[in-house]
Amino acid sequence: MTSKKSATPKNAKNKSGRSRAAKGPKETRVPPQAPASVLEAAVSPAVDAGDRERLLHGTHHAPHSVLGAHPVPGGIAFRAFRPYARAVTVVSDGLRAELHDDGDGFFSGLVPLAEVPEYRLLVTYDGTVQEAEDAYRFLPTLGELDLHLIGEGRHEQLWQALGAHVTTHQGVSGTRFAVWAPNALGVRVTGSFNFWDGTGFPMRSLGGTGVWELFVPGIGEGELYKFEITRPDGSRTLRADPLARRTEAPPATSSVVHASHHEWGDAQWMAHRADTPVHEAPFSVYEVHLPSWRPGLTYRQLAEQLPAYLSETGFTHVELMPVAEHPFGGSWGYQVTGFYAPTARLGTPDDFKYLVDRLHQAGIGVLMDWVPAHFPRDEWALAAFDGRPLYEHHDPRRAAHPDWGTLEFDFGRREVRNFLVANAVYWCEEFHIDGLRVDAVASMLYLDYSREPGQWEPNEHGGREDLDAVAFLQEMNATVYRRCPGVVTIAEESTAWDGVTRPTHLTGPSGFAGLGFGLKWNMGWMHDSLAYMSHDPVHRRHHHHEMTFSMVYAYSENYVLPISHDEVVHGKGSLVSKMPGDWWQRRAGHRAYLGFMWAHPGKQLLFMGQEFAQGAEWSEVHGPDWWLLDPSYGAEAEHRGVRDLVADLNARYRATPALWQRDTDPAGFAWVTGDAADDNVFAFLRYDADGNPLLAITHLAPVVRPDYRIGVPEEVPAWVEVLNTDAARYGGGDVTTPDAVKPEAHPWHGRPASIRLTLPPLATVWLRPA
Repeated sequence: MTSKKSATPKNAKNKSGRSRAAKGPKETRVPPQAPASVLEAAVSPAVDAGDRERLLHGTHHAPHSVLGAHPVPGGIAFRAFRPYARAVTVVSDGLRAELHDDGDGFFSGLVPLAEVPEYRLLVTYDGTVQEAEDAYRFLPTLGELDLHLIGEGRHEQLWQALGAHVTTHQGVSGTRFAVWAPNALGVRVTGSFNFWDGTGFPMRSLGGTGVWELFVPGIGEGELYKFEITRPDGSRTLRADPLARRTEAPPATSSVVHASHHEWGDAQWMAHRADTPVHEAPFSVYEVHLPSWRPGLTYRQLAEQLPAYLSETGFTHVELMPVAEHPFGGSWGYQVTGFYAPTARLGTPDDFKYLVDRLHQAGIGVLMDWVPAHFPRDEWALAAFDGRPLYEHHDPRRAAHPDWGTLEFDFGRREVRNFLVANAVYWCEEFHIDGLRVDAVASMLYLDYSREPGQWEPNEHGGREDLDAVAFLQEMNATVYRRCPGVVTIAEESTAWDGVTRPTHLTGPSGFAGLGFGLKWNMGWMHDSLAYMSHDPVHRRHHHHEMTFSMVYAYSENYVLPISHDEVVHGKGSLVSKMPGDWWQRRAGHRAYLGFMWAHPGKQLLFMGQEFAQGAEWSEVHGPDWWLLDPSYGAEAEHRGVRDLVADLNARYRATPALWQRDTDPAGFAWVTGDAADDNVFAFLRYDADGNPLLAITHLAPVVRPDYRIGVPEEVPAWVEVLNTDAARYGGGDVTTPDAVKPEAHPWHGRPASIRLTLPPLATVWLRPA
């Protein structure tokens, strides 16, 4: 070949807009002539037919071994693959070498140099000339440790290795891409930076890990991208990045190169988050469907309103849903397509960090719904990602979720477990999330979940337990608790699985070690108590056990009492609408139930809208009926009264250690009367760690009961009412006890002393020692 000065057009511009003719290389000269013996041994620099075919068809495992600059007999062979280019010139200090056009976008040249120089490529297209770094001159961006951990399924910060990362590599700025696709014949990066034609951007396979990698110089954050994967059958599929940390707003499906610039201001919160174990601390949760809480608000706008509202109503935590990216905005977000990306509907990942930061600065913990059980079948996401079952189980019976039309993760594959375990850590470490509410745990634990005989196979011991899922949950919980002090994991688990909140190192009577969750939703309490409340009071005497049975198993796990989204939507009716009777009785029953719930052992969770007795079901279109709290609305006082009660419940709850300090200790609870079925009365004592009591009485009949005798401990000289859900300010009839009540030496309810109270109708009353 001949080395010569570039014939760059005078009006060609570089990236800064300056004319290349005005600013060329420092020198333009022909390289020194190589010795005759070297030239005689020179080989053709052109890409051979086999490599050429694989590069053109996207099936090359090692494009860097062919493209770029390589020492060969006779000098340095330069090879470039630039489809649509008219010419390619190698530019370095003292060198301009125009490469030969080999056709189909391939260019090559042999330059008689002793070693590979640092060089750039001058690429001429119709009407433009671009100077760029050659992506194929760079070493891999992933080190041996990263690849070893990925291969072992133990990379706990997987998001730092895979995905797209803006970085400086070998002194050059750009973005490194990496994706796990072990069955692929080839992978190429395509995006807005190459006009969605990945032909000239093949990635290299890094050994036996199944990871493909490419550093693309000169591109940065904000670029859209996907991976073009050649499947084992030779067909191609265009896929979003499983580790994308940012996505386009649906229904668009591209991944977005992201770099975070958020500076956290929650150092004090994070420093003290782990001071008290969650099960020994106040924990009342407001469950929020973010897109519809205040429809139309972004993450940053929510950050101005949500912390203030939570502070006003007194909740200790907020549970956010949906967070991870998902296709249908009107859903709860349980069919996730972007496990590492906050939904772009409300803003960027940094905007979401800002929301979490502001909540922490307001003293409010942040939980999020997390969905490791399954994923949708969208052809651009995880399903058959590289042409074969990869994230899903290879057995179609194990892969297909029978209820939701989704695919279940293959928990037995170490790379899949790693993807999910690292994802749990990611939200806690990168976004300072304080807790993960894990959805659909029961569907993970049982091989026969929603399956008929013949549709599943027993495990190796002949049982119905999914041993791989058990091991995954144990690993996830152990890893999160080890890495993220103060974080809590919460299982939405609807069966009697033994040891959901038992530590992973302790084996129970079932033979299984604990799953390691911090808390578990008490679905039994929720269903039983709501069933009781739906009965007409005249019939409640026959269902008394539905309110008391929860105490039979209250200490089998660490429980959350959830009045969640699942129970107040889609035909089930809002909480207040479940109550029988006229409107006054419904509101009274609603208030009494909340008072009972806040006093019962366990933590509390309430879905938005229920804190002010919204009558209509939730709608993803307009969210809660905030107009009920508008002073111009005639019944505003009735709804505001319920919200005031919730604020007072939370305030009194926080200030009363007896209501939370011994939630998981049987010595923190004692029935006063659990069998007053004819009276529809429930009374019990809660005790804090120092033995200080709180007396809770719930009366669920629509009549006043004067001089009702309640047995009490004799050592308390007097009792004073601290909360009454029938108070006028809450919209009740104001049947209250304003003065301290002294016990009488009259044994009752098996106790040596008793007090007499006038019980208000459909109400809960709390009393403490005067």
